[in-house]
Order: sequence, then structure tokens, then C-alpha cells
Amino acid sequence: MKASVTLEQGMSFKATADSGFTVNLGAAPAAGGDDDGFRPMELMLISLAGCTAMDVISILRKKRQHITGLQVTVDAKRAREHPKVFTHITMKYIVHGVNVEPVAVERSIELSVTKYCPANAMLSQVVPIDTEYDIIEE
Repeated sequence: MKASVTLEQGMSFKATADSGFTVNLGAAPAAGGDDDGFRPMELMLISLAGCTAMDVISILRKKRQHITGLQVTVDAKRAREHPKVFTHITMKYIVHGVNVEPVAVERSIELSVTKYCPANAMLSQVVPIDTEYDIIEE
């Protein structure tokens, strides 16, 4: 797997990877940027949320749960001093569906965070990650 980041101008970058898709990276004006793209640390959280969301929805579908929607929100606390690493992460899974079994949701999350999601496996080595969920009956 390969990825690259190329300077566009100022503090604006374009990132791409093997998939061929691109994403804009930018910095806040206080850091000399134009506020025109994702911050790299935001993308780490998006990667974590996306990785586990894909696992959880796949597992829930295999468990024949009637899921109509899934959202994973990530709340990360950061150190005050540079390099301002994450110090704690909480992931919340909001599962929408019909007669969704809580035990199925719990097991799906457990499998994602302990077995399948490489982003979680990497980040959990250096920062505590908590999970919680809500089921919204539709």
C-alpha cells in the first residue's frame, strides 16, 4: 500500500493513495493555512471510524439484523503540548434499525475492535479507546 501528499500552495496539500482517490489537506489560518482541507489528525479519526463502521455493518448484516443506518462518532482528547497526541478516544456507534438485538451490536463492536479493525489495533496500542452504542428503533 502506498500513499503520497503533494504541496499545492502555502499549507495546502493534495493526498492520494493506491485507490486513486484524492483528499485535500489543509491547516488553520493560525498555522499559516487557508482552512481548505482536513487536518491530518482528523483523518486519523475518520480512518478509525470508517474502519470499525465497515466491520460492524458487515457483521450485523451477517447476523441478519435489520439495519437501516449506522453512524460512528469519535471524540478524541489531545495532549496540550506538542506533539499533541491523542490521550483518550471514545467511539459511539449509533445503530438504526428494526428489532436490532443489543447482543448482536455488542458482539459486532467487540469483533471489530479486538479482531478485524487494523486502525483500532494500531491506535489502541498507544491510546485508550472506549466504545459505547445506542440503538434507534425505527
